[in-house]
Parts: sequence; C-alpha cells; structure tokens
Amino acid sequence: MAFRVEVTPEAKQDANTLLEWLNSQYAGDAGLRWFRGLNEAIESLSTLPKRCRLAPENASVPFEMRQLLYGKRPHMYRVLFTIDGDVVYVLRIRHGRRRRLDEPH
Repeated sequence: MAFRVEVTPEAKQDANTLLEWLNSQYAGDAGLRWFRGLNEAIESLSTLPKRCRLAPENASVPFEMRQLLYGKRPHMYRVLFTIDGDVVYVLRIRHGRRRRLDEPH
C-alpha cells in the first residue's frame, strides 16, 4: 500500500529553519546534499511507514506518533509523524538532542 505524505506547516518551518542554519554555516554543497537526503527520507515514508518505531512522546499523545531517524550522531534528527488511513502526516523535525515535545521547558 502506498501512502501519501503530507508535511504540516510546523514541520515545513522546522525544515526551513534547518536549511537557513545550514546556509549560515556555509555548508555549501554538502549541506544541500544532506538537506535533499532529509527530504528523500521523509518521502520514503510513503512506503512502510510502520517500519519506524514509536516516538518517545507516543505515550503522551492521543494518537500513535512514530519517528524516523535521519543523519548520524551528533547530527541525528527525528522526523515525528502519525499515520491516518493512507496518509502520513509529518508533524515536526527535531534535532535528536533537543528536549522531547512532551517534556516541560
């Protein structure tokens, strides 16, 4: 079964912030390749999205939340998403070292 992948405005903003940061660090072609790889990883959720494990935040939300890990430590990112029927909704893109969404500030 093929799934449609939809990226929420919050996740789009997360991605834009990442791209801006890469540009500010003069990452050049390597940064653009990394960013394209992130987008390809997100698009890969159209096939077997349940291959990804449940996110740590799953217990604190009223729906199933999963995570796709992208990158290598220390630059690991978590793509948080949920599945509703045949649609995968990408909710957020977070650095792996950032506080979980359900943790207080």
